[in-house]
Amino acid sequence: MSKFRNSFLLTGVAALSGVLLWLAWPDHGFTPLIFIAFVPLLFCEHFYSRDKSKNNGRKIFGKFYVGMLLWNILTTWWIYFSSDVGSFVAIGLNSFFMAIIWYLFYRVKRSQGPAIGYSSLVLFWIAFEYLHLNWEITWPWLTLGNVFATHPEWIQWYEYTGALGGSLWVLLINLLVFQLLKNFWYRDLLLRLRKINILLLTFLVFVFLAGPTIFSLYSYYEYVDKGIETEVAIVQPNIDPYNEKFNGSGPDQLNKILRLSSTVIDSSTEYLIAPETALPDGIWEDRIETDRSVQTLRKYIGGFPNLNIIIGLTSFKEYNDSTKKTVTARKLSGSENYYDVFNAAMIMGDALPVQIYHKSKLVPGVEKMPYPIIFGFLERYAIELGGTSGSLGTQPYRTNFVAIDGSKVSPAICYESIYGEFMSGFIRDTAEFIAVVTNDGWWQNTPGYRQHMNYARILALEFRKNIARSANTGISCFINQRGDVLQQTKWWEEDALHGKVYRNQIITFYARHGDYIGFISAFLTCSILLYFGFKRILHLF
Repeated sequence: MSKFRNSFLLTGVAALSGVLLWLAWPDHGFTPLIFIAFVPLLFCEHFYSRDKSKNNGRKIFGKFYVGMLLWNILTTWWIYFSSDVGSFVAIGLNSFFMAIIWYLFYRVKRSQGPAIGYSSLVLFWIAFEYLHLNWEITWPWLTLGNVFATHPEWIQWYEYTGALGGSLWVLLINLLVFQLLKNFWYRDLLLRLRKINILLLTFLVFVFLAGPTIFSLYSYYEYVDKGIETEVAIVQPNIDPYNEKFNGSGPDQLNKILRLSSTVIDSSTEYLIAPETALPDGIWEDRIETDRSVQTLRKYIGGFPNLNIIIGLTSFKEYNDSTKKTVTARKLSGSENYYDVFNAAMIMGDALPVQIYHKSKLVPGVEKMPYPIIFGFLERYAIELGGTSGSLGTQPYRTNFVAIDGSKVSPAICYESIYGEFMSGFIRDTAEFIAVVTNDGWWQNTPGYRQHMNYARILALEFRKNIARSANTGISCFINQRGDVLQQTKWWEEDALHGKVYRNQIITFYARHGDYIGFISAFLTCSILLYFGFKRILHLF
């Protein structure tokens, strides 16, 4: 009975970590809770590590899974509205991966002691987040550093570290707080030694919390947007993605966008930005200039010779030579040729040829089947996962849009705006501001669209770039270079905004070096796991 009671109590302790992580998360969370959110889980692990029973592995993995599953459910439950089956897969898998990280930490700590063990937790977790940013089963929504998205004044130093620097900050503070509380809790140390530890740990918690925060606050209040002032208009047409958008008339939707834009643009406006798949009917790229929607845009631009229009679309590319087709290409009905379907964005202006960018960070299961050699059999179930039959095409390199005056703009289509290192490719190619085009209506009126908008504030900090964000519905807004939202629309209302962005060619330390914290952590993690793997093999002989 005692063992059952302990197990039940420890399950509750693990669950408390999941609840604290949720309560800390944007958009309505109490962010400081993130600095103690992992402490209950650390106490749970500490209890099991003190028990030398050989059968604890399965038990503690279950506790870890409960904590991580609760966090994932409470924070990202809204995925259900875009994909019911897909939400169960995403939440279940992500929780499982997180629990594995905690289990690996438990095994290393048990065999190598606390110093190496706790260090391994930091390395393993950040390596996992780095993997989640780069592999095909990608879902970096819960990267710990994203928790500060609503408090840009705390994280101005992201221009040096990126969001993974925030993850490192969270993990270190949690470990220090845990050690401090453990010294208060357990009485098995000499009193004098315990007092020294408590004083030292209290000092370290203060330094690690206050140091980055003070530096950031100073940077925040001193920073002024840099660059050339530019007039930009953004449109939120508010077209229902479930009913109207892909079932309605494409020309009618375009006319609505142009009607809204006419209320805010004038001869001084240099950019008009419209949302993801604003042209939903599908345009063949090799004959794009003859498309009716493109001709409508050309006619509209005629009245505004300085205007560049950035707009989302669905595009098709045909391959007459089958040897040049991509792995995502599908057979063209009634022909021997193949074609790709893209979630794309384009820019056009007066006498400016159309330039197209293909979204390249695709949503797993919805826009792309990850690792088709392994999971290709699931293609037939793609509709149930919330996607389409077949994966969308991508492009292997980042390409900025070049405007009429030669300035460069970085396009980010929806999901791409939460990938810092991915976006750094645009910045290193001297992008001067970022245009985010998205469609956040899939998640309905839930925290999902608000979290997505706030994550863009991190992008502004990482690169010191202004952001103009056009959402079909959700939140369209302007974000300055220190992460402040300057203007924004309301949920489920058609609207148009006119504002100023500052174009610059700043290349921050993070833009130049990317997720170096994640790379180092991944390298050290692989080294540790290989070492223990070889050690175990040698032990068998």
